[in-house]
Amino acid sequence: MMNWNTLISPKRFGLEEYHRPQEENRSEFQRDYDRLVFSAPFRRLQNKTQVFPLPGSIFVHNRLTHSLEVSCVGRSLGNDVSKALLDIHPELRTSYVSEIGAIVSAACLAHDLGNPPFGHSGERAISTYFSEGKGMELQALLPEAQWEDLIHFEGNANAFRLLTHQFEGRRKGGYVLTYSTLASIVKYPYASTLAGTKSKFGFFATEEASFRRIAGSLGMKRLNEAPLRYARHPLVYLVEAADDICYQLMDIEDAHKLRILTTRETKELFLSYFPEDRQEHMQEIFRIVSDVNEQIAYLRSCVVGLLVKECAQAFLRNEASILAGSFQGTLITHIADLPAAAYAHCSEVAAEKIYRSRDVVDIELAGFRIISTLLELMIEAVRSPEKAYSQLLINRVSTQYSIRAGTLGERIQAVLDYVSGMTDVFALDLYRKINGNSLPEFS
Repeated sequence: MMNWNTLISPKRFGLEEYHRPQEENRSEFQRDYDRLVFSAPFRRLQNKTQVFPLPGSIFVHNRLTHSLEVSCVGRSLGNDVSKALLDIHPELRTSYVSEIGAIVSAACLAHDLGNPPFGHSGERAISTYFSEGKGMELQALLPEAQWEDLIHFEGNANAFRLLTHQFEGRRKGGYVLTYSTLASIVKYPYASTLAGTKSKFGFFATEEASFRRIAGSLGMKRLNEAPLRYARHPLVYLVEAADDICYQLMDIEDAHKLRILTTRETKELFLSYFPEDRQEHMQEIFRIVSDVNEQIAYLRSCVVGLLVKECAQAFLRNEASILAGSFQGTLITHIADLPAAAYAHCSEVAAEKIYRSRDVVDIELAGFRIISTLLELMIEAVRSPEKAYSQLLINRVSTQYSIRAGTLGERIQAVLDYVSGMTDVFALDLYRKINGNSLPEFS
């Protein structure tokens, strides 16, 4: 069994031997939140696609607004769970359990930091470049573990790299987040060799030692040694639930604004979460709130509140199996029958009408082409850095990336760090310039 007393720790990654609790009103975990908010990678999320193309005449969610909303929902979930846990286990009052809301909130802010431009199509473009494209010829030149990382490229693993890799061998600088916040973003705590057909895993081979250190210190349960696999840190379930709640409901609300879904369809989807007597009361509110978008926002907020309550209860009901590392599925799959059925129906509608809509497919097609081209050119440059054109491309890359590293594997990883950190607009602009479709303006 995992133990709450060790699972929540203020120890900071990269400054373990120098860690001293700060004498200020913020807790260590609130400091994590603030460090993320003030970071450049977090700001860049404002120009990364969530689902629908950016920018547009109608404001829809981007990765930044999505992360902020997930963070709010995660804080509510964490606060509900921590309060209940302290009532159930009064002996934990001297532990950091009261900080669960702050930890989950910070982890929610960070959960999408590793996602490349153009949404999930960006992840697929990177992985298929190596598994199906010109990158296939690199397999014989790279270690097997790194090759598995490349053909299963995953934003979650990339986020963990972004938050930890730069500190290896260094004593200060960067995020230096707490162990508990870092562990709470790793949805798939195993190596890429276990990624399977869904290409989900939690850390690249370059960060395996870092994850081992964090998991060992927190007392996370190791399920097997080779290939490495751990049970999830319990707070991952709350981060995941907050993400599930937000992307599902906000995508539907955005689809309504873009007229992909009608007002009637959207209302029916949201009302279906509630019994008939509650639906009648909610419909009465429409006499007071006459604006259609405000009506939809009201219904969406009601559903968020319901799902927060349901997911918190599901976590508490299954606390023992979560701590034992035997819990199966997500919290959403363990809520009451009525909201569970409504959520499943919303997923079906979203898959059919939203994620396959022309605008969404168009941005995925464009993103796929842009990222594949950038990868092809940059990887050719680091493979043949002596060529004149290669030197031009390499010189364009910020010195923060190890683009001139000693081994080919390190240079390829640096290319992925560079490309995945781009915003949609930056990637498009670089693509156009490289292809000669646009030139810099000179004053």
